[in-house]
Amino acid sequence: MRNFFEFDRLGASYRQEFLAGLTTFFTLSYIIVVNPAILEAAGMPRDASMTATILTAVFGTVLMGVYAKRPFAVAPYMGENAFIAYTVVKTLGYSWQTALGAILISGVLFTLITLTGTRKWLAEAIPMTLKHSFAVGIGLFLAFLGLSDMGVVALGVPGAPVKLGDLTTTPALCGLGGLALTGGLLVRKVKGALFIGIALTTGTMFALGLIPPPARIFSLPPSLEPLFLKLDVAGALTWGFVGVILSVLVLDFADTMGTLIGLSARAGLLDENGNLPEIDKPMLVDALSTTVAALFGTTTAGVFIESASGIEQGGKTGFTALVVAGLFLLALFFAPILTIVPPQAYGPVLVLVGMFMIESAGHFDFSDYTELLPAFLTIVMMLFTFNIGVGITMGFISWVVIKLLAGRFREINAGMAALALLSATFYIFYPYH
Repeated sequence: MRNFFEFDRLGASYRQEFLAGLTTFFTLSYIIVVNPAILEAAGMPRDASMTATILTAVFGTVLMGVYAKRPFAVAPYMGENAFIAYTVVKTLGYSWQTALGAILISGVLFTLITLTGTRKWLAEAIPMTLKHSFAVGIGLFLAFLGLSDMGVVALGVPGAPVKLGDLTTTPALCGLGGLALTGGLLVRKVKGALFIGIALTTGTMFALGLIPPPARIFSLPPSLEPLFLKLDVAGALTWGFVGVILSVLVLDFADTMGTLIGLSARAGLLDENGNLPEIDKPMLVDALSTTVAALFGTTTAGVFIESASGIEQGGKTGFTALVVAGLFLLALFFAPILTIVPPQAYGPVLVLVGMFMIESAGHFDFSDYTELLPAFLTIVMMLFTFNIGVGITMGFISWVVIKLLAGRFREINAGMAALALLSATFYIFYPYH
C-alpha cells in the first residue's frame, strides 16, 4: 500500500492520510442530506436520492484514489443540482428523467474528449494568471459558504443581497467559537486542527441541545429502484434540449478544470509550468463519475472543492480519497449519526481553507492589466453569481478579448481561443428563464 501510493516519495503517513480523509468527509458530508433535498424539488424521491448520492460519491472517490491517486473527493456537484432542479425541471418544465438523460449524454461526451486528450490540451493552454485566479476565487467562494453556514452572513434585500447575520443567536455564536478555536489550533500547529475543530464544535452544540440526538444508530440504505436507470435519453436528444446539454457540459468542464487546478496549486502538485501531471486521469474519473451518476439517478459529479480541507490537513495521496470513500460507504448504514454534524461545525473549516487558498493572489502581475482584469473578473463572477463555472468561463472570454484589444493577439494560443468560443456559446444557449 505504501509503495502503491508512493508514501515515501510524497512524505505521507497512514495517520496523516486517515486524518485528512476524516476531515474531508466531515466537511463534505452535508451533501448526503443537501443534494437529495434540492433534487426533491424536481420530484425525485429523497430517500432514493440519498442512496444515489452516496453511491456516486463512493464510485468516483474510489476511482480517484486508485486510478488517479489524488487526495480529492468526488460527489454530485452543488450548483449543477440546483440548475437541474429549479431551472431545467421547475422553470423550463422538462421531466427529471429527461434531465438525467442530458447528464448521461454530457458524461459520455466528457469521456470521449478526455480519452482523445482534448481536455488535457485545453487545460494546459490556460495561462498561469488564470490558473491562480481559480484558486483565489474558489477560496473566497468557500469562505462565503462557510460564513453563510455559520449564520454570520445572511440573505439581504433587493439592492443589498447579503447582510450580517444575527450574531446574538446561540448557533451563530457556536460557529464563531468554532472558528476561533480552530484558528487557535492552527496557530499552535496542532496536528488534526481542522478535524478537532469540527468534532469539538459538534460536541458543544450537542451538549447545548442545539442538535438533536440521532433517532437511531443504524439504518438500512433506502432502495435505489425509484431512480436507477430511469433516465430518458431520447427525450434529451431534441433540438430544444441543446441549450441544457451545452450548459451542463460547460459548467462541468469549467468546474472540474478550475477545481482541479486550484486544489492542485494549494497541494503543491503542479509542475514548473503550472500544469497538473497526468491531469487526464482525474478528468477521466470526473467524466465516468458523471456518467454513472446519471445511471444511479443523480446529477453531475466531480471533484469537490471541500477536498481542500483534507489537503490542508496533510492529505497527499490517493489513500486520502479511499478513506473518504470508505466513510461514504459507512454512511449508507450509519447516516443517522454521520449526518448530525451541523453547518456551524464545518463552516469554520471552509472559511479557514479559503484563507489558505488566497495565497495564490501573490502570483498576480498587478502591473499587467491584460492579465489582472480577466483574473479579477474570474474571481468576482464566481462570488457574485454564486457559480464557479460562470466565473471561469467569464475569465476565458475576457482574457482573449482584452488581449485582442491590447493588440497582443500573438499571446492567444489555439487552446485559449477554443475555450473562449466554447464559453461564449454557453452564454448564448444558457436558459436564462
